[in-house]
Amino acid sequence: MPNVLIRPVPLKATRTAWLLWTVGVIAYVIAVLHRTSFGVAGIEATTRFDVSASALSSFTVVQVLVYAALQVPVGLLLDRWGSRRMIAGGALLMASGQLLLAFSTTITPALLARVMVGAGDAMTFISVLKVISLWFPSRQAGLLTQLTGFLGQLGQLLSAIPLVALLHGPGWTTAYVSAAAIGLLAAVLAITVLRDAPSTEPAPPFRTLLPNLRASWHSPGTRLGMWSHCVQTSASAFALMWGYPYLVTAQGLSPTTAGTLLTIFVLATVSTGPAIGAYLSRHPAHHVRVTIAITLQMMAAWTAVLSLPHHAPLWLLTLLVISIAAGGPASMIGFDHARAHNPPSRLGTASGLVNAAGFTAALLLILMIGLVLDHTSPTSTFTPEAFRLAWLTQYPLWLLTLLFVTRTARSTRRFAQLPNPR
Repeated sequence: MPNVLIRPVPLKATRTAWLLWTVGVIAYVIAVLHRTSFGVAGIEATTRFDVSASALSSFTVVQVLVYAALQVPVGLLLDRWGSRRMIAGGALLMASGQLLLAFSTTITPALLARVMVGAGDAMTFISVLKVISLWFPSRQAGLLTQLTGFLGQLGQLLSAIPLVALLHGPGWTTAYVSAAAIGLLAAVLAITVLRDAPSTEPAPPFRTLLPNLRASWHSPGTRLGMWSHCVQTSASAFALMWGYPYLVTAQGLSPTTAGTLLTIFVLATVSTGPAIGAYLSRHPAHHVRVTIAITLQMMAAWTAVLSLPHHAPLWLLTLLVISIAAGGPASMIGFDHARAHNPPSRLGTASGLVNAAGFTAALLLILMIGLVLDHTSPTSTFTPEAFRLAWLTQYPLWLLTLLFVTRTARSTRRFAQLPNPR
C-alpha cells in the first residue's frame, strides 16, 4: 500500500470555516503591508537615518532573518497553542514595531522596530494555513492556500499606493502610525472571531514538539517543500527591498511609474495564484513541473533585462515584473508538499520549515545585492551597471533550487512507494 497520509478533515466547509478563513486572510494582508512597508521607503530612509546601501539593506535583512529564524519555533508553538493566539500576538507585535518606527530618528530603534515586524510576521501566514488545514476538506486546501497567498499581496498594494502617498504627503510619522493602527485592527479581529479547531481535541503536549520537528525534517516531502519555496527569492528581494530603488535610480523611472510597476507586480501575483491553483487541482502530479517552469521563465526575463547595456524599455520592465511576480504564488506549492506528507499534528512545524527555507534564501539574496551595490557604487548612486552585477547574484540560487527540487522530488516519489509501517 502506498505511503500516503490520511488527514482527518471536514467533508464540507461550513459558514464558520469561511468566516475564520476571511479573518485570517485579513490578518495576512495587513502582515504583508507591514512586511513591505519599509521597501517603498528606501530612499526616504536613506535620508532619515543617514545610512549607506548595505546598512539600509540590513533593515530588511534583519527583518527577514528574524522571520526565517522564527519559522520553526513558531511552527512548534502553533501546533501547541493554535492559530488564534499566534495571529493575534503577531498582529500586536507588528503594530508595536510600526509605532516605534514612526518615531525613530536613529538606526538602533528603527532596527528594533523591524525585528518586531519580522517576529510578528513570522506568526501569521502559517497560522492561516493551519486554519485551512483544520476547517476545510483536502480537495479545497491547495486552492485556498494559493488564494491566501495572492490575497495577501494586496498588502503590498496598500504599501505601494496609500502608504507611499502618506510618505510623500503628511510624512514618515503619519504613514507608520497609520500602519500601526491597521495592525491593531487585525489583532482585535483575531481575538474576537478566530477559533482554533472544529473539534475539542486537546493540544499536543510540549514533549511531542521536538519529535514532531525531527519527523517533519526526515520527511522527503517536507524537504521538497522547502526547496520549492525558494522559487520566491527574486520576488521577495524585489518587493521587500530592491525593486523600487532599482526602477527609480538604475532604470531612470519616475516614482509614479515605478509605483505603477509595483502595482502591476501585485496584480500579476493576484492573477497568477488562482491560475496555478486551478491548474494543479486538475493536474496534481505537475507540482514539480510548475516550480521548474516558473524558475526558468524568471531566469529568462532577468537575462533579457540585464543583458542590455542601457535602460530597458518600459515594456520589457513590465514583462520582467510580471515574470518575477509568478515566483510568489509558485512558492505556495511548497506548502502543498508539506501538507500532503505530514499529519495535522505536525503541520505547523512542517510549514515552518518550508517557510524558513524560502525566506532564508531571500535574505541571502537581499544581503548579497546590498554588498555588491556598496562595492560597485560607494557613493550610493545605484547605476545600471552596479545593479546589473548585483542582480546576477540570483543565478547561483536559481541553479541550486533547480538541482535540489529535482533531487528531492525523486526521493519523495521513492518514499511514496514504501509500504506503510504496521
